[in-house]
Amino acid sequence: MSRVIVGISGGVDSAVTAWLLKAAGHDVIGVTLRTWVRGDGQESRCCEIDDARDCADRLGIPYYVIDRAGAFREKVVAPWAREYALGRTPNPCVDCNRVLKWDGLLQAADDLGARYVATGHYARVIRRDNGRYTVQTADSAARDQTYMLYRLTQEQLSRTLMPLGGLDKAEVRRIAAAAGLSVAHKADSQEICFVTEGNYADFIETATEQEVPPPGNFVDEQGRILGRHRGILHYTVGQRKHLGLSLGHPVFVKQIRPETDEIVIADDSALYDSEVWCDDLNYMSVEEPAPGTAIPALVKIRYQHPGGTAVVEQMPGGRAVIRFDRPVRAAAPGQSAVFYDSEGCVIGGGKIYDARKSGRV
Repeated sequence: MSRVIVGISGGVDSAVTAWLLKAAGHDVIGVTLRTWVRGDGQESRCCEIDDARDCADRLGIPYYVIDRAGAFREKVVAPWAREYALGRTPNPCVDCNRVLKWDGLLQAADDLGARYVATGHYARVIRRDNGRYTVQTADSAARDQTYMLYRLTQEQLSRTLMPLGGLDKAEVRRIAAAAGLSVAHKADSQEICFVTEGNYADFIETATEQEVPPPGNFVDEQGRILGRHRGILHYTVGQRKHLGLSLGHPVFVKQIRPETDEIVIADDSALYDSEVWCDDLNYMSVEEPAPGTAIPALVKIRYQHPGGTAVVEQMPGGRAVIRFDRPVRAAAPGQSAVFYDSEGCVIGGGKIYDARKSGRV
């Protein structure tokens, strides 16, 4: 048994993670990374310190709070706001895991003499026959969080434990209740942790220094003006509601053009693409392949996407093109595309920057 740093957020999943590891005989230390506190003092759902401290006390483990608010604003919130202002749909949790959460926990582990860190993610860390680490999908498909973890490095994975991979949420809550943990029936967080009220656009306008894009035109695919919009900050690819257009039939956001502040509107049938292009790649179960290498995979283009069978081809310049067997709907620039093998292990992933009907370049 070894010393393990458990990232305790104040939720039931991380609390049960700490309980399981302590029950297994590990020397467990709880750590909360304070990342975001609103102007009125309300903490984000990732660092509810009172609940986290209460869980640590009930478990009888040492507990520390580490302030990472400045780094969080610089490395997570500011880049997310910039991406949104460019008409993209970023997922801050993906980047937060790699550049802030794991770095912070591993630094705490080094400082406190621990070999491993652990989190309450629903996933498994495994080592493949080639010696590389990856994450494998959880038994509970509804709770699987591997999509959010694809950017973790080999060093980070080699020092990570994820005990919840074989459990579902009901089992986790039962364990928490039996252990007398006060968070056993605490509701799950559903939104980005630092947007505690209002919508994303409101948050960017009031809580960041990001310049807000001006209003512009809705246009159709031929460039004809259909109406005015409030600014590209308020829209995302695939959106139907709150467009303020009366065209006599359902229409959707097909494309956002930040260079002209235009939003392209189209019918649902125009949202399907057979090719998705991504960059900013990170490979897990394999080393980055040579250009021209084609890998069959199941690919998810957003967190709740069930995935589509495809071939991922590595291209020059650190890019990849994903050619789907069946077209996928509303591939949004800024979102992640994550590649899985037949055993549910993450091969790698990247950030979407373009989608097309078909054709090779």
